Amino acid sequence: MCGIAGVLGTGASAGAMIAALTHRGPDGVRVEDLPGASLAHARLSIIDLEGGWQPLHAAGATVIGNGEIYNYVELAEEHQLAGQLATGSDFEPLLHLYAKEGPAAFARLRGMYALCLIGGDGRTWLARDPFGIKPLYLLELDGGLAFASEPRAFVTAGLLRPELDEARAAELLGFNYTLGEAAIFKGVRKLAPGEVVEVKDGRVAYSKRVPPLMGRDRSPKAIRVGRAAMSTEPGLHIPTPTAAPSAPPHKGEGELIAQLDAVLEDSVRVHQRSDVPYGLFLSGGIDSAAIATLMARLNERPVTAFTCGFDAPGAKDERAQAEKVATALNLDWRETSFGEADFWRILPEVAWALDDPTADYATLPTWKLAEAAKGTLSVVLTGEGGDELFGGYGRYRRALRPAWLGGRPAEPRPGDPAVLARWREAARAPKGLTRLQQAQWSDVATWLPNDLLLKLDRCLMAHGLEGRTPFLDPEVAAFAFPLADRFKVRGRYGKWLLRKWLGRTCPAAEPWARKQGFTVPVEAWIAPRAADIAPRLSRVEAVRRVRPDAEAIFAAGGEGQRWPLLFFAVWALIHLQGASRTEALEAIAGRP
Repeated sequence: MCGIAGVLGTGASAGAMIAALTHRGPDGVRVEDLPGASLAHARLSIIDLEGGWQPLHAAGATVIGNGEIYNYVELAEEHQLAGQLATGSDFEPLLHLYAKEGPAAFARLRGMYALCLIGGDGRTWLARDPFGIKPLYLLELDGGLAFASEPRAFVTAGLLRPELDEARAAELLGFNYTLGEAAIFKGVRKLAPGEVVEVKDGRVAYSKRVPPLMGRDRSPKAIRVGRAAMSTEPGLHIPTPTAAPSAPPHKGEGELIAQLDAVLEDSVRVHQRSDVPYGLFLSGGIDSAAIATLMARLNERPVTAFTCGFDAPGAKDERAQAEKVATALNLDWRETSFGEADFWRILPEVAWALDDPTADYATLPTWKLAEAAKGTLSVVLTGEGGDELFGGYGRYRRALRPAWLGGRPAEPRPGDPAVLARWREAARAPKGLTRLQQAQWSDVATWLPNDLLLKLDRCLMAHGLEGRTPFLDPEVAAFAFPLADRFKVRGRYGKWLLRKWLGRTCPAAEPWARKQGFTVPVEAWIAPRAADIAPRLSRVEAVRRVRPDAEAIFAAGGEGQRWPLLFFAVWALIHLQGASRTEALEAIAGRP
Protein backbone atom coordinates (compact mmCIF):
# COMPACT_ATOMS: atom_id res chain seq x y z
CA MET A 1 0.00 0.00 0.00
CA CYS A 2 1.45 3.31 -1.06
CA GLY A 3 0.90 6.66 -2.68
CA ILE A 4 1.85 7.18 -6.31
CA ALA A 5 2.14 10.24 -8.53
CA GLY A 6 3.47 10.92 -11.98
CA VAL A 7 3.65 13.28 -14.91
CA LEU A 8 3.57 11.89 -18.46
CA GLY A 9 4.51 13.67 -21.68
CA THR A 10 6.04 16.80 -20.19
CA GLY A 11 9.23 17.79 -18.43
CA ALA A 12 7.59 18.49 -15.05
CA SER A 13 8.68 16.51 -12.00
CA ALA A 14 6.41 14.43 -9.78
CA GLY A 15 8.42 15.31 -6.68
CA ALA A 16 6.14 18.13 -5.56
CA MET A 17 3.06 15.93 -5.88
CA ILE A 18 4.39 13.03 -3.85
CA ALA A 19 5.17 15.38 -0.96
CA ALA A 20 1.40 15.57 -0.37
CA LEU A 21 1.06 11.77 -0.14
CA THR A 22 3.61 10.77 2.46
CA HIS A 23 0.85 9.77 4.91
CA ARG A 24 0.07 6.95 2.46
CA GLY A 25 3.70 5.84 2.38
CA PRO A 26 5.51 6.79 5.58
CA ASP A 27 8.47 4.43 5.00
CA GLY A 28 10.16 6.49 2.30
CA VAL A 29 9.83 8.35 -1.00
CA ARG A 30 11.53 7.76 -4.34
CA VAL A 31 11.28 9.97 -7.41
CA GLU A 32 12.63 8.97 -10.81
CA ASP A 33 12.74 10.98 -14.02
CA LEU A 34 12.60 8.99 -17.27
CA PRO A 35 12.35 10.10 -20.90
CA GLY A 36 8.84 11.55 -21.18
CA ALA A 37 7.85 10.66 -17.64
CA SER A 38 8.45 11.51 -13.99
CA LEU A 39 7.36 8.85 -11.49
CA ALA A 40 7.12 9.12 -7.69
CA HIS A 41 6.32 6.56 -5.01
CA ALA A 42 5.69 6.95 -1.26
CA ARG A 43 6.04 3.50 0.26
CA LEU A 44 4.27 1.65 3.03
CA SER A 45 6.39 -1.50 3.22
CA ILE A 46 4.23 -4.65 3.27
CA ILE A 47 5.84 -7.29 1.02
CA ASP A 48 9.61 -7.71 0.44
CA LEU A 49 10.57 -4.99 2.90
CA GLU A 50 14.10 -4.64 1.48
CA GLY A 51 13.67 -5.25 -2.23
CA GLY A 52 10.18 -3.96 -2.97
CA TRP A 53 11.05 -0.31 -3.52
CA GLN A 54 9.55 1.43 -6.55
CA PRO A 55 9.81 2.52 -9.30
CA LEU A 56 10.55 -1.12 -10.06
CA HIS A 57 12.42 -2.14 -13.21
CA ALA A 58 12.42 -5.59 -14.85
CA ALA A 59 12.12 -7.15 -18.32
CA GLY A 60 12.71 -3.75 -19.91
CA ALA A 61 9.66 -2.25 -18.20
CA THR A 62 9.00 0.08 -15.25
CA VAL A 63 6.08 0.16 -12.81
CA ILE A 64 4.86 2.12 -9.82
CA GLY A 65 1.81 0.84 -8.02
CA ASN A 66 -0.43 1.40 -5.03
CA GLY A 67 -1.95 -1.72 -3.47
CA GLU A 68 -1.24 -5.43 -3.63
CA ILE A 69 -1.26 -8.10 -6.34
CA TYR A 70 -2.22 -11.12 -4.27
CA ASN A 71 -1.62 -13.80 -6.88
CA TYR A 72 1.99 -12.84 -7.56
CA VAL A 73 3.15 -16.22 -6.22
CA GLU A 74 0.85 -18.16 -8.55
CA LEU A 75 1.75 -15.96 -11.53
CA ALA A 76 5.45 -16.60 -10.96
CA GLU A 77 4.87 -20.35 -10.71
CA GLU A 78 2.46 -20.62 -13.63
CA HIS A 79 4.77 -18.71 -15.98
CA GLN A 80 8.04 -20.14 -14.63
CA LEU A 81 9.42 -16.75 -13.62
CA ALA A 82 11.41 -17.84 -10.55
CA GLY A 83 14.78 -17.61 -12.26
CA GLN A 84 13.98 -14.20 -13.72
CA LEU A 85 12.78 -12.41 -10.58
CA ALA A 86 15.24 -10.08 -8.89
CA THR A 87 12.95 -9.18 -5.97
CA GLY A 88 10.12 -10.64 -3.90
CA SER A 89 7.84 -7.74 -4.85
CA ASP A 90 4.27 -8.59 -5.74
CA PHE A 91 4.49 -6.17 -8.69
CA GLU A 92 7.55 -7.65 -10.41
CA PRO A 93 5.81 -10.67 -12.05
CA LEU A 94 3.53 -8.22 -13.89
CA LEU A 95 6.54 -6.70 -15.67
CA HIS A 96 7.67 -10.10 -16.95
CA LEU A 97 4.15 -10.99 -18.04
CA TYR A 98 3.83 -7.69 -19.86
CA ALA A 99 7.02 -8.45 -21.75
CA LYS A 100 5.43 -11.71 -22.94
CA GLU A 101 1.79 -10.75 -23.44
CA GLY A 102 1.54 -6.99 -23.58
CA PRO A 103 -1.49 -5.35 -21.95
CA ALA A 104 -3.41 -8.64 -21.76
CA ALA A 105 -1.29 -9.23 -18.63
CA PHE A 106 -3.45 -6.77 -16.68
CA ALA A 107 -6.43 -9.14 -16.83
CA ARG A 108 -4.44 -11.80 -14.96
CA LEU A 109 -4.09 -9.72 -11.82
CA ARG A 110 -5.92 -10.67 -8.65
CA GLY A 111 -5.69 -7.85 -6.18
CA MET A 112 -6.32 -4.23 -5.37
CA TYR A 113 -4.17 -1.81 -7.32
CA ALA A 114 -3.73 1.44 -9.15
CA LEU A 115 -0.60 1.51 -11.27
CA CYS A 116 1.43 3.07 -14.05
CA LEU A 117 3.43 0.76 -16.28
CA ILE A 118 5.88 1.88 -18.97
CA GLY A 119 6.67 -1.11 -21.17
CA GLY A 120 9.80 -2.03 -23.02
CA ASP A 121 7.69 -1.57 -26.15
CA GLY A 122 7.46 2.16 -25.35
CA ARG A 123 3.77 2.07 -24.44
CA THR A 124 2.51 3.65 -21.20
CA TRP A 125 -0.48 2.33 -19.26
CA LEU A 126 -2.56 3.33 -16.26
CA ALA A 127 -4.78 0.68 -14.67
CA ARG A 128 -7.13 0.31 -11.70
CA ASP A 129 -8.49 -2.86 -10.09
CA PRO A 130 -11.99 -3.99 -11.17
CA PHE A 131 -13.80 -3.10 -7.92
CA GLY A 132 -12.04 0.27 -7.51
CA ILE A 133 -10.51 -0.63 -4.15
CA LYS A 134 -7.51 1.60 -4.86
CA PRO A 135 -7.95 5.11 -6.29
CA LEU A 136 -6.25 6.95 -9.15
CA TYR A 137 -6.95 10.51 -10.34
CA LEU A 138 -6.01 12.18 -13.63
CA LEU A 139 -5.41 15.83 -14.51
CA GLU A 140 -4.69 17.09 -18.02
CA LEU A 141 -1.84 19.59 -18.28
CA ASP A 142 -0.46 21.67 -21.12
CA GLY A 143 1.45 19.06 -23.06
CA GLY A 144 1.00 16.28 -20.54
CA LEU A 145 -1.02 14.29 -18.05
CA ALA A 146 -0.61 14.08 -14.28
CA PHE A 147 -1.88 11.23 -12.12
CA ALA A 148 -1.94 10.69 -8.35
CA SER A 149 -3.49 8.57 -5.59
CA GLU A 150 -5.29 11.63 -4.18
CA PRO A 151 -6.34 14.94 -5.81
CA ARG A 152 -4.55 16.91 -3.07
CA ALA A 153 -1.29 16.09 -4.86
CA PHE A 154 -2.30 18.30 -7.80
CA VAL A 155 -3.20 21.18 -5.48
CA THR A 156 -0.01 20.93 -3.41
CA ALA A 157 2.14 20.91 -6.56
CA GLY A 158 0.40 24.03 -7.90
CA LEU A 159 -1.08 22.16 -10.85
CA LEU A 160 -4.70 22.68 -9.82
CA ARG A 161 -6.66 25.51 -8.27
CA PRO A 162 -9.53 23.65 -6.56
CA GLU A 163 -12.86 24.69 -8.03
CA LEU A 164 -16.10 23.02 -6.97
CA ASP A 165 -18.15 21.01 -9.45
CA GLU A 166 -21.62 21.86 -8.16
CA ALA A 167 -23.26 18.86 -9.83
CA ARG A 168 -20.93 16.52 -7.94
CA ALA A 169 -21.60 18.42 -4.71
CA ALA A 170 -25.35 17.99 -5.23
CA GLU A 171 -24.75 14.25 -5.58
CA LEU A 172 -22.75 14.26 -2.35
CA LEU A 173 -25.63 15.85 -0.45
CA GLY A 174 -28.16 13.58 -2.17
CA PHE A 175 -26.44 10.21 -1.78
CA ASN A 176 -23.49 10.89 0.57
CA TYR A 177 -21.13 10.15 -2.35
CA THR A 178 -20.44 11.36 -5.90
CA LEU A 179 -21.07 9.49 -9.14
CA GLY A 180 -19.04 8.50 -12.14
CA GLU A 181 -15.55 9.48 -13.18
CA ALA A 182 -15.81 13.26 -12.75
CA ALA A 183 -14.28 14.29 -9.42
CA ILE A 184 -15.70 17.01 -7.20
CA PHE A 185 -12.89 19.33 -8.36
CA LYS A 186 -13.37 20.62 -11.91
CA GLY A 187 -10.80 19.26 -14.33
CA VAL A 188 -9.99 16.14 -12.28
CA ARG A 189 -11.29 12.74 -13.25
CA LYS A 190 -11.08 9.34 -11.59
CA LEU A 191 -9.83 6.31 -13.40
CA ALA A 192 -12.93 4.10 -13.33
CA PRO A 193 -12.90 0.75 -11.53
CA GLY A 194 -11.50 -1.83 -13.93
CA GLU A 195 -10.32 0.81 -16.40
CA VAL A 196 -7.12 0.39 -18.39
CA VAL A 197 -5.81 3.47 -20.19
CA GLU A 198 -3.03 3.91 -22.70
CA VAL A 199 -1.29 7.29 -22.63
CA LYS A 200 0.44 8.63 -25.75
CA ASP A 201 2.16 12.01 -25.94
CA GLY A 202 0.68 13.01 -22.61
CA ARG A 203 -2.92 12.26 -23.57
CA VAL A 204 -5.31 9.37 -23.06
CA ALA A 205 -5.28 7.58 -26.40
CA TYR A 206 -7.23 4.46 -25.49
CA SER A 207 -9.49 3.45 -22.61
CA LYS A 208 -11.55 0.37 -21.82
CA ARG A 209 -13.16 -0.96 -18.68
CA VAL A 210 -13.86 -4.47 -17.37
CA PRO A 211 -16.68 -4.60 -14.78
CA PRO A 212 -15.92 -6.85 -11.80
CA LEU A 213 -18.99 -9.09 -12.04
CA MET A 214 -18.56 -10.54 -15.53
CA GLY A 215 -16.75 -13.81 -14.88
CA ARG A 216 -13.13 -14.88 -14.92
CA ASP A 217 -10.99 -17.14 -17.12
CA ARG A 218 -7.24 -16.68 -17.14
CA SER A 219 -6.44 -18.96 -20.09
CA PRO A 220 -3.38 -17.89 -22.13
CA LYS A 221 -5.16 -17.51 -25.48
CA ALA A 222 -8.05 -15.35 -24.36
CA ILE A 223 -9.40 -13.61 -21.30
CA ARG A 224 -13.11 -14.20 -20.87
CA VAL A 225 -15.17 -11.15 -19.97
CA GLY A 226 -18.74 -12.30 -19.54
CA ARG A 227 -19.56 -13.96 -22.85
CA ALA A 228 -16.96 -12.10 -24.90
CA ALA A 229 -13.22 -12.63 -25.24
CA MET A 230 -10.29 -10.26 -25.02
CA SER A 231 -7.71 -11.10 -27.65
CA THR A 232 -4.09 -10.60 -26.66
CA GLU A 233 -3.08 -9.18 -30.05
CA PRO A 234 -3.04 -6.59 -31.39
CA GLY A 235 -3.04 -4.02 -28.61
CA LEU A 236 -5.70 -4.20 -25.92
CA HIS A 237 -9.28 -5.08 -26.72
CA ILE A 238 -11.72 -5.26 -23.83
CA PRO A 239 -15.31 -5.55 -25.09
CA THR A 240 -18.09 -3.81 -23.29
CA PRO A 241 -20.20 -6.56 -21.67
CA THR A 242 -23.85 -6.67 -22.67
CA ALA A 243 -25.03 -9.63 -20.58
CA ALA A 244 -24.42 -11.30 -17.25
CA PRO A 245 -22.31 -14.41 -16.87
CA SER A 246 -24.25 -17.63 -17.08
CA ALA A 247 -25.39 -19.12 -13.80
CA PRO A 248 -23.45 -22.21 -12.71
CA PRO A 249 -25.02 -25.66 -13.16
CA HIS A 250 -27.62 -26.45 -10.50
CA LYS A 251 -26.07 -27.54 -7.24
CA GLY A 252 -27.62 -28.46 -3.93
CA GLU A 253 -27.24 -26.23 -0.92
CA GLY A 254 -24.77 -28.54 0.80
CA GLU A 255 -22.50 -28.61 -2.24
CA LEU A 256 -22.66 -24.83 -2.55
CA ILE A 257 -21.78 -24.37 1.13
CA ALA A 258 -18.71 -26.58 0.67
CA GLN A 259 -17.72 -24.59 -2.41
CA LEU A 260 -18.28 -21.31 -0.56
CA ASP A 261 -16.00 -22.50 2.24
CA ALA A 262 -13.22 -23.28 -0.21
CA VAL A 263 -13.61 -20.02 -2.15
CA LEU A 264 -13.62 -17.83 0.97
CA GLU A 265 -10.74 -19.68 2.60
CA ASP A 266 -8.66 -19.26 -0.55
CA SER A 267 -9.41 -15.55 -0.69
CA VAL A 268 -8.58 -14.94 2.98
CA ARG A 269 -5.37 -16.96 2.59
CA VAL A 270 -4.03 -14.79 -0.24
CA HIS A 271 -5.26 -11.60 1.44
CA GLN A 272 -3.09 -12.50 4.44
CA ARG A 273 0.10 -12.45 2.38
CA SER A 274 2.25 -9.94 4.22
CA ASP A 275 5.69 -9.49 5.74
CA VAL A 276 4.27 -7.25 8.50
CA PRO A 277 1.63 -7.79 11.24
CA TYR A 278 -1.97 -8.18 10.10
CA GLY A 279 -5.35 -8.44 11.83
CA LEU A 280 -8.95 -7.40 11.24
CA PHE A 281 -11.73 -4.99 12.14
CA LEU A 282 -14.52 -6.98 13.82
CA SER A 283 -18.06 -5.68 14.11
CA GLY A 284 -21.08 -7.57 15.38
CA GLY A 285 -22.15 -8.40 11.83
CA ILE A 286 -21.95 -11.44 9.60
CA ASP A 287 -19.31 -10.28 7.14
CA SER A 288 -16.49 -9.50 9.54
CA ALA A 289 -17.38 -12.61 11.59
CA ALA A 290 -16.92 -14.68 8.43
CA ILE A 291 -13.47 -13.17 7.81
CA ALA A 292 -12.55 -13.70 11.48
CA THR A 293 -13.62 -17.35 11.31
CA LEU A 294 -11.33 -18.07 8.39
CA MET A 295 -8.41 -16.08 9.79
CA ALA A 296 -8.68 -18.05 13.03
CA ARG A 297 -8.64 -21.26 11.01
CA LEU A 298 -5.59 -20.24 8.97
CA ASN A 299 -3.40 -18.82 11.76
CA GLU A 300 -1.75 -20.70 14.61
CA ARG A 301 -1.52 -17.64 16.83
CA PRO A 302 -4.55 -15.62 17.99
CA VAL A 303 -5.52 -13.04 15.38
CA THR A 304 -5.67 -9.43 16.58
CA ALA A 305 -9.11 -7.87 16.12
CA PHE A 306 -10.34 -4.34 16.86
CA THR A 307 -13.96 -3.35 17.55
CA CYS A 308 -15.44 0.12 18.02
CA GLY A 309 -18.49 0.86 20.18
CA PHE A 310 -20.44 4.05 20.84
CA ASP A 311 -20.80 5.89 24.13
CA ALA A 312 -24.12 7.68 23.69
CA PRO A 313 -27.59 7.18 25.21
CA GLY A 314 -29.56 4.68 23.15
CA ALA A 315 -26.70 4.03 20.72
CA LYS A 316 -26.55 0.66 18.98
CA ASP A 317 -23.35 -0.94 20.23
CA GLU A 318 -21.93 -4.09 18.64
CA ARG A 319 -19.17 -4.75 21.15
CA ALA A 320 -21.01 -7.44 23.11
CA GLN A 321 -21.70 -9.52 19.99
CA ALA A 322 -18.17 -8.97 18.69
CA GLU A 323 -16.76 -10.17 22.01
CA LYS A 324 -18.78 -13.40 21.75
CA VAL A 325 -17.25 -14.11 18.36
CA ALA A 326 -13.78 -13.15 19.54
CA THR A 327 -14.04 -15.47 22.53
CA ALA A 328 -15.29 -18.39 20.45
CA LEU A 329 -12.46 -17.94 17.92
CA ASN A 330 -9.76 -17.20 20.51
CA LEU A 331 -8.98 -13.82 18.97
CA ASP A 332 -6.72 -11.22 20.54
CA TRP A 333 -9.69 -8.86 20.87
CA ARG A 334 -9.33 -5.17 21.59
CA GLU A 335 -12.14 -2.68 21.94
CA THR A 336 -12.22 1.05 21.57
CA SER A 337 -15.05 3.46 22.33
CA PHE A 338 -16.39 6.45 20.42
CA GLY A 339 -18.04 9.33 22.27
CA GLU A 340 -19.06 12.94 21.74
CA ALA A 341 -15.53 14.29 22.22
CA ASP A 342 -14.31 11.87 19.54
CA PHE A 343 -17.01 13.11 17.18
CA TRP A 344 -15.92 16.74 17.26
CA ARG A 345 -12.21 15.85 17.26
CA ILE A 346 -12.40 13.39 14.35
CA LEU A 347 -14.87 15.30 12.15
CA PRO A 348 -12.28 17.76 10.73
CA GLU A 349 -9.67 14.99 10.46
CA VAL A 350 -12.00 12.90 8.31
CA ALA A 351 -12.97 15.94 6.23
CA TRP A 352 -9.28 16.61 5.60
CA ALA A 353 -8.50 12.98 4.67
CA LEU A 354 -11.44 12.79 2.24
CA ASP A 355 -10.28 15.28 -0.35
CA ASP A 356 -12.51 13.20 -2.64
CA PRO A 357 -15.47 13.26 -0.25
CA THR A 358 -18.02 10.80 1.04
CA ALA A 359 -20.44 12.01 3.71
CA ASP A 360 -20.95 8.52 5.08
CA TYR A 361 -20.87 8.81 8.88
CA ALA A 362 -19.20 5.37 9.03
CA THR A 363 -15.98 7.25 8.25
CA LEU A 364 -15.93 8.34 11.91
CA PRO A 365 -15.62 4.93 13.62
CA THR A 366 -13.40 3.73 10.76
CA TRP A 367 -10.99 6.56 11.59
CA LYS A 368 -11.10 5.70 15.28
CA LEU A 369 -10.41 2.02 14.58
CA ALA A 370 -7.45 2.91 12.36
CA GLU A 371 -6.16 5.22 15.06
CA ALA A 372 -6.41 2.39 17.60
CA ALA A 373 -4.78 -0.22 15.34
CA LYS A 374 -1.86 1.97 14.24
CA GLY A 375 1.34 0.77 15.83
CA THR A 376 -0.01 -2.74 16.38
CA LEU A 377 -1.01 -3.67 12.83
CA SER A 378 0.12 -2.65 9.36
CA VAL A 379 -2.51 -4.65 7.43
CA VAL A 380 -6.22 -4.89 8.32
CA LEU A 381 -8.78 -7.22 6.73
CA THR A 382 -12.38 -5.98 6.65
CA GLY A 383 -15.81 -7.20 5.56
CA GLU A 384 -16.64 -4.67 2.84
CA GLY A 385 -18.38 -6.26 -0.14
CA GLY A 386 -20.21 -9.07 1.64
CA ASP A 387 -23.61 -7.37 1.37
CA GLU A 388 -23.14 -6.44 -2.29
CA LEU A 389 -22.03 -9.91 -3.44
CA PHE A 390 -24.27 -12.10 -1.28
CA GLY A 391 -27.42 -9.95 -1.19
CA GLY A 392 -27.45 -8.55 2.32
CA TYR A 393 -29.15 -5.17 2.18
CA GLY A 394 -32.77 -4.66 3.18
CA ARG A 395 -33.32 -2.63 0.01
CA TYR A 396 -32.65 -5.81 -1.99
CA ARG A 397 -35.46 -7.60 -0.20
CA ARG A 398 -37.78 -4.63 -0.72
CA ALA A 399 -36.98 -4.68 -4.43
CA LEU A 400 -38.17 -8.29 -4.66
CA ARG A 401 -41.53 -7.61 -2.99
CA PRO A 402 -44.59 -6.50 -4.98
CA ALA A 403 -45.63 -2.88 -4.60
CA TRP A 404 -48.72 -3.80 -2.58
CA LEU A 405 -46.42 -5.33 0.05
CA GLY A 406 -44.24 -2.24 0.23
CA GLY A 407 -41.83 -3.17 -2.53
CA ARG A 408 -39.92 -0.47 -4.37
CA PRO A 409 -36.79 -0.21 -6.52
CA ALA A 410 -33.45 -0.49 -4.69
CA GLU A 411 -32.41 3.05 -5.44
CA PRO A 412 -31.73 6.15 -3.32
CA ARG A 413 -34.14 9.04 -2.85
CA PRO A 414 -32.11 12.24 -3.20
CA GLY A 415 -35.13 14.51 -3.66
CA ASP A 416 -33.73 16.11 -6.83
CA PRO A 417 -35.01 14.32 -9.98
CA ALA A 418 -31.97 15.41 -12.00
CA VAL A 419 -29.59 13.90 -9.44
CA LEU A 420 -31.61 10.67 -9.37
CA ALA A 421 -31.48 10.51 -13.18
CA ARG A 422 -27.67 10.68 -13.05
CA TRP A 423 -27.63 7.87 -10.50
CA ARG A 424 -29.84 5.69 -12.69
CA GLU A 425 -27.49 6.22 -15.63
CA ALA A 426 -24.40 5.37 -13.57
CA ALA A 427 -26.14 2.33 -12.02
CA ARG A 428 -27.52 0.89 -15.25
CA ALA A 429 -27.02 -2.89 -15.33
CA PRO A 430 -26.60 -5.06 -18.43
CA LYS A 431 -29.46 -7.12 -19.80
CA GLY A 432 -30.18 -10.60 -18.57
CA LEU A 433 -29.92 -9.99 -14.82
CA THR A 434 -32.55 -10.80 -12.24
CA ARG A 435 -34.05 -7.93 -10.28
CA LEU A 436 -31.81 -8.80 -7.34
CA GLN A 437 -28.70 -8.94 -9.53
CA GLN A 438 -29.60 -5.57 -11.02
CA ALA A 439 -29.66 -4.08 -7.53
CA GLN A 440 -26.34 -5.73 -6.67
CA TRP A 441 -24.79 -4.50 -9.91
CA SER A 442 -25.97 -0.95 -9.25
CA ASP A 443 -24.39 -0.89 -5.79
CA VAL A 444 -21.09 -2.31 -7.09
CA ALA A 445 -21.05 0.40 -9.77
CA THR A 446 -21.92 3.36 -7.51
CA TRP A 447 -22.08 3.02 -3.73
CA LEU A 448 -19.25 0.53 -3.29
CA PRO A 449 -16.31 2.36 -4.98
CA ASN A 450 -17.49 5.90 -4.28
CA ASP A 451 -18.49 5.44 -0.64
CA LEU A 452 -17.42 2.25 1.16
CA LEU A 453 -14.05 1.72 -0.51
CA LEU A 454 -13.21 5.41 -0.60
CA LYS A 455 -13.92 5.56 3.15
CA LEU A 456 -11.68 2.58 3.82
CA ASP A 457 -8.82 3.85 1.68
CA ARG A 458 -8.68 7.39 3.05
CA CYS A 459 -9.31 6.64 6.73
CA LEU A 460 -6.74 3.85 6.91
CA MET A 461 -4.11 5.42 4.67
CA ALA A 462 -4.20 8.59 6.77
CA HIS A 463 -2.75 6.35 9.53
CA GLY A 464 -0.34 4.42 7.30
CA LEU A 465 -2.50 1.26 7.41
CA GLU A 466 -3.39 -1.06 4.54
CA GLY A 467 -7.02 -2.17 4.31
CA ARG A 468 -7.84 -5.42 2.50
CA THR A 469 -11.25 -6.74 1.45
CA PRO A 470 -11.37 -10.54 0.93
CA PHE A 471 -15.00 -10.49 -0.26
CA LEU A 472 -14.02 -8.18 -3.12
CA ASP A 473 -11.99 -10.80 -4.90
CA PRO A 474 -12.59 -11.93 -8.51
CA GLU A 475 -12.82 -15.58 -7.46
CA VAL A 476 -15.38 -14.79 -4.74
CA ALA A 477 -17.37 -12.62 -7.16
CA ALA A 478 -17.31 -15.34 -9.84
CA PHE A 479 -18.88 -17.71 -7.29
CA ALA A 480 -21.33 -15.38 -5.55
CA PHE A 481 -22.85 -13.13 -8.19
CA PRO A 482 -24.28 -15.84 -10.51
CA LEU A 483 -25.91 -17.69 -7.58
CA ALA A 484 -29.65 -18.14 -7.88
CA ASP A 485 -31.61 -15.50 -5.96
CA ARG A 486 -32.88 -18.09 -3.46
CA PHE A 487 -29.34 -18.62 -2.20
CA LYS A 488 -29.06 -14.90 -1.45
CA VAL A 489 -32.50 -13.83 -0.25
CA ARG A 490 -35.24 -15.88 1.40
CA GLY A 491 -38.08 -14.24 3.26
CA ARG A 492 -36.69 -11.67 5.67
CA TYR A 493 -33.13 -12.98 5.41
CA GLY A 494 -30.44 -11.73 3.08
CA LYS A 495 -27.07 -13.45 2.59
CA TRP A 496 -28.84 -16.83 2.96
CA LEU A 497 -25.95 -19.04 1.86
CA LEU A 498 -23.39 -17.06 3.84
CA ARG A 499 -25.56 -17.32 6.96
CA LYS A 500 -25.92 -21.08 6.51
CA TRP A 501 -22.15 -21.46 6.20
CA LEU A 502 -21.44 -19.21 9.19
CA GLY A 503 -23.97 -21.07 11.33
CA ARG A 504 -21.93 -24.23 10.80
CA THR A 505 -18.45 -22.71 11.14
CA CYS A 506 -19.01 -20.14 13.91
CA PRO A 507 -22.34 -20.53 15.74
CA ALA A 508 -21.30 -17.80 18.21
CA ALA A 509 -21.82 -15.28 15.39
CA GLU A 510 -25.59 -15.98 15.67
CA PRO A 511 -26.16 -15.44 11.94
CA TRP A 512 -29.93 -15.93 12.20
CA ALA A 513 -30.43 -13.49 15.09
CA ARG A 514 -32.12 -10.21 14.31
CA LYS A 515 -29.37 -7.65 13.77
CA GLN A 516 -29.69 -4.15 15.17
CA GLY A 517 -28.15 -2.49 12.11
CA PHE A 518 -25.22 -0.13 11.95
CA THR A 519 -25.79 3.49 12.94
CA VAL A 520 -23.57 6.22 14.32
CA PRO A 521 -25.46 8.47 16.77
CA VAL A 522 -24.36 11.71 15.08
CA GLU A 523 -27.70 13.43 15.65
CA ALA A 524 -27.34 13.08 19.44
CA TRP A 525 -24.03 14.96 19.26
CA ILE A 526 -25.07 17.59 16.71
CA ALA A 527 -28.51 18.53 18.12
CA PRO A 528 -27.29 20.48 21.19
CA ARG A 529 -25.27 22.79 18.91
CA ALA A 530 -27.71 22.89 15.98
CA ALA A 531 -29.08 26.37 16.73
CA ASP A 532 -25.56 27.85 16.67
CA ILE A 533 -24.37 25.87 13.64
CA ALA A 534 -27.36 26.54 11.34
CA PRO A 535 -26.66 30.25 10.59
CA ARG A 536 -22.93 29.57 10.12
CA LEU A 537 -23.53 27.11 7.29
CA SER A 538 -24.75 29.82 4.92
CA ARG A 539 -21.51 31.74 5.44
CA VAL A 540 -19.66 29.01 3.55
CA GLU A 541 -19.72 29.89 -0.14
CA ALA A 542 -19.93 26.30 -1.40
CA VAL A 543 -22.90 25.58 0.87
CA ARG A 544 -24.73 28.72 -0.32
CA ARG A 545 -24.20 27.74 -3.96
CA VAL A 546 -25.27 24.12 -3.67
CA ARG A 547 -27.92 24.30 -0.92
CA PRO A 548 -29.21 27.88 -0.43
CA ASP A 549 -31.78 26.62 2.11
CA ALA A 550 -29.13 24.87 4.24
CA GLU A 551 -29.80 26.98 7.34
CA ALA A 552 -33.51 26.15 7.37
CA ILE A 553 -32.90 22.47 6.67
CA PHE A 554 -30.31 22.22 9.43
CA ALA A 555 -32.45 24.08 11.94
CA ALA A 556 -35.45 21.84 11.23
CA GLY A 557 -33.39 18.67 11.50
CA GLY A 558 -34.89 15.41 10.39
CA GLU A 559 -33.43 12.01 9.64
CA GLY A 560 -30.10 12.24 7.86
CA GLN A 561 -30.34 15.98 7.16
CA ARG A 562 -27.79 17.56 9.50
CA TRP A 563 -24.70 15.38 9.23
CA PRO A 564 -24.14 15.70 5.43
CA LEU A 565 -24.47 19.49 5.59
CA LEU A 566 -22.13 19.75 8.58
CA PHE A 567 -19.56 17.52 6.90
CA PHE A 568 -19.76 19.37 3.57
CA ALA A 569 -19.33 22.77 5.23
CA VAL A 570 -16.20 21.66 7.09
CA TRP A 571 -14.89 19.88 3.96
CA ALA A 572 -15.41 22.97 1.80
CA LEU A 573 -13.59 25.26 4.21
CA ILE A 574 -10.57 22.93 4.22
CA HIS A 575 -10.35 21.97 0.55
CA LEU A 576 -11.80 25.00 -1.23
CA GLN A 577 -10.90 27.89 1.07
CA GLY A 578 -7.63 26.60 2.51
CA ALA A 579 -8.66 26.58 6.17
CA SER A 580 -6.82 24.40 8.65
CA ARG A 581 -8.73 21.58 10.29
CA THR A 582 -9.01 23.53 13.54
CA GLU A 583 -10.12 26.72 11.77
CA ALA A 584 -12.75 24.88 9.75
CA LEU A 585 -14.34 23.23 12.78
CA GLU A 586 -14.36 26.43 14.83
CA ALA A 587 -15.91 28.39 11.95
CA ILE A 588 -18.86 25.99 11.82
CA ALA A 589 -19.25 24.57 15.33
CA GLY A 590 -17.40 27.10 17.49
CA ARG A 591 -14.89 26.21 20.17
CA PRO A 592 -15.50 23.07 22.25
